[in-house]
Amino acid sequence: MIYSVSGKLIHTEPELAVVECGGVGYGCKTTFNTLQKIAGESEVMLYTYLSVREDAAELYGFADREELKCFRLLISVSGVGPKAALSILSGMNTQQFALCVATADSKALTKVKGIGAKTAQRIILELKDKLAGETISVRGQSAQPAAVSAAGSNIAEAVTALEVLGYTEGEALSVLSKLDPALPVEELIKKSLIGLAKF
Repeated sequence: MIYSVSGKLIHTEPELAVVECGGVGYGCKTTFNTLQKIAGESEVMLYTYLSVREDAAELYGFADREELKCFRLLISVSGVGPKAALSILSGMNTQQFALCVATADSKALTKVKGIGAKTAQRIILELKDKLAGETISVRGQSAQPAAVSAAGSNIAEAVTALEVLGYTEGEALSVLSKLDPALPVEELIKKSLIGLAKF
């Protein structure tokens, strides 16, 4: 198994990064988030996943282990392939994805192109227990999903409060995702209102 590729970044395009290693260019299918992180870099290292099917072998690359971990979890869900997993992880970062699963927020997942209500519900149903055995990076620190789930309830309450105030769920989550989910609900709402006022 190819664990990672490290070398010169020689080409990027939507959903693809090409890394030259030892004179060979490895085309890695990837997410918008990873492309943003490696933009402007000459030397990069991507954590990889090799998908082998009867008709193709495709390499997927990610800027950090958390995104690779989420990708592997997503493709373990029945009916979710690599393309759909990339779309989800391009539409949200790993912290937002973890919070979606922890708070059973299927609406956020359905905002991703190609993800219907049934698929979103299946992702949450199948991954909630699996995430319990994983470690997710939250604001640069490692936290067990049990803690994320507890914090997720604060996030969910804050989202509800902001919706009552007239903001959309998407607007609320875009600001809340940048805050520490362990903060009290009142503090999350106050900081979110400050952030939303700047829009």
